[in-house]
Amino acid sequence: MIELIGRSRKKTVEAEVGKTILELALQADVDWGFNCKRGTCSRCRCQVLEGIEYLSEPNKAELLGLDDEELEEGFRLGCQTKVNSDGAITVQNKPYF
Repeated sequence: MIELIGRSRKKTVEAEVGKTILELALQADVDWGFNCKRGTCSRCRCQVLEGIEYLSEPNKAELLGLDDEELEEGFRLGCQTKVNSDGAITVQNKPYF
């Protein structure tokens, strides 16, 4: 299961392997900021509060778009981060603006 915490509402849904955090949030009608879906605008920036081990490793777009401190604190781009396996995951949308 994955708990998705949007700007004003949150939902817990099935963590579908292979889907991105953003895809799951949009599918669940969670108010998740996004614009490009390509990892360039960073509007879908989020913080993984629990279960980072069940998610994909940061890809090139994330390594370019987020600094080392953000990655260490669990920040990811929702449009790039995929669910790798089922587990307890909690993610909160935290855009820059």
